Amino acid sequence: MDLDHDHRSGLVDRHIAFLEALRGAGLPVSLAEDIDAIAALRALPWDERATIHDAYAATLVKRQSQRPTFDTLFDLYFPRLVGEGAAAAGNEGEPGRDESGPGGVRDNAAALTSFRAELSDALAGDDPQALQRLATEMVGRFGAMPGRGPGLSSWSAYTALQRVAPAELTDRIVASLLAGGRLEEEAARVAGRRIGGFTRMVEDDARRRIAEEKGADHVADVAVRPSIDRLDFTSARRADLEEMRREIYPLARRLATRLTQEHHAKRRGPLDFRRTVRASISTGGVPLVTHHKPKRPHRTELVVLCDVSGSVASFAQFTLLLVFALRDQFQNLRAFTFVDQVHEVTGHFRPGADVADVMADLAASTAHAALWGRTNYGRAFTKFAEQYPDALGPKSSLLVLGDARSNYSDLSLPVLKDLAGAARHAWWLNPEHRRHWNTGDSAAGSYGEIVPMVECRNLTQLGELVHDIL
Repeated sequence: MDLDHDHRSGLVDRHIAFLEALRGAGLPVSLAEDIDAIAALRALPWDERATIHDAYAATLVKRQSQRPTFDTLFDLYFPRLVGEGAAAAGNEGEPGRDESGPGGVRDNAAALTSFRAELSDALAGDDPQALQRLATEMVGRFGAMPGRGPGLSSWSAYTALQRVAPAELTDRIVASLLAGGRLEEEAARVAGRRIGGFTRMVEDDARRRIAEEKGADHVADVAVRPSIDRLDFTSARRADLEEMRREIYPLARRLATRLTQEHHAKRRGPLDFRRTVRASISTGGVPLVTHHKPKRPHRTELVVLCDVSGSVASFAQFTLLLVFALRDQFQNLRAFTFVDQVHEVTGHFRPGADVADVMADLAASTAHAALWGRTNYGRAFTKFAEQYPDALGPKSSLLVLGDARSNYSDLSLPVLKDLAGAARHAWWLNPEHRRHWNTGDSAAGSYGEIVPMVECRNLTQLGELVHDIL
C-alpha cells in the first residue's frame, strides 16, 4: 500500500513539474486546463505512453506552433526509455563491442563505417523505428564524454553528430530516392527533411540522458528552446526561421479578424441628440433607442523605415512580412530599407511575394548595398528626409524597425524629431532585450526620447505591437 501511495505521489509531482516547465517555456497552461488534463488521465491507462502523450497534448496545447516545445518537454518528464533501455541486453557480444571501453562500445573506423552504412539504409528507407534505435545507439557510441569535470554532462549530441556526420549521407539518400522514381529537386528536399528529423532524434536522446544525470528540471531550464512564437528573432536558427515564416500568415489572419471585429464594434459614431429625442416621442419621451451619427472610416497610412543590416535582418524580415500580410488594413503602405542609404522597396512586395526571397534579392543587389559597409542611422534618417520629403504627413504613421546601434556615428536627432513631428504617430520596434539598450554603441535612450521605443523580440510581441499600432 505504501509503495502504491509513493507511486501515485511521484506521478503527481512529475505532472506538476511538467506543467511548470511548459509554462516556463511560454505555453499558457491555465488551472482549468490542468484540471482537464487530470480528468483525462484518470480515465486512461498509465502504462501506454503514446496515449498519455496524446491526452496531455489534447488538453494543454492550443496551437500547432507550440507542439515541438511540448513534445520536447514531454520526452524529458516522461522518457520513452531509461539508459540504453531493454534493447541494450540484446546487444551483448555483438561485433564492434568492447567491454573495456566506455559503455562497452568500441569506436573505431570500422565501427563508424558500419554504423554509417546502417544509418544510410534506414534514412533511405525512412524506417522510423530503426532511426530511433540508431539515434539512441549513436549517442551511446559516439556522444559519450566520460570523465568530464563537475557540473559538465557526460553526453553530447554535438560530439555524436560531428563524429557520424549524417548530413554527409545526403548524396546516398538522394541517389536511393532517384532510383525510386523521385525527381531530383524533390529527392533533395526529402533527404534534407529526413536528416533534419534524425538530427532532432539524436538531440532528444542526448537531452534524455542528461536529464537522467542532472534532472529534468535542469534540462528544461537551460536546454529547451521556447516555443516558436516566443523564440527571439536574433537567436533563431535557419530551421526556426522557416517555421516562423509558416507562422506569420496564421498570425496575420488572426490579427486581421480581431481588428475587423474591433472596427465593427467601434463603427457607431457620436450620439445624434436630435434623432434620439425625436424617436423618443413615440415612447412617451423615454429614449429607449439611441441614434448615432455615421462614423467616418479611418485606416492608417503606414510608412515603415527598416534597418536590414546584420543580426536584425531576421527581425526586419518578419516584421515586413506581417505588415505586408495585413496590407488590406492600411489605406496606404510604403516600405523603406536602409543600412546607411535608404531605398524604397514597396514595389518589390507584390501580392503573394515571399518576403524572404525579396529580402535576399535586395541584399544581393548592388543598388541596395551599404555605401560605407556599416549601419549609420543618422545618415539614413538624413537621406530619407532629403529623398522622400512627401512620405510623411498628418494622416500617416511612422514605424522604425532596428536595434538603434549606429557604430558611434552622428545620430541626427533633430532630423528624426522633424520626421516624427511630420507624422500623426511614430513608433520604434527594437529586437534587442531592453537590458542591452544604451550599452556599447546603442543609442536607444537618445532615440527613445524622440520616438517611443518598445522591445519586440519574438512573434508574440510582434503581433501584439502591430495590433496596437493599427
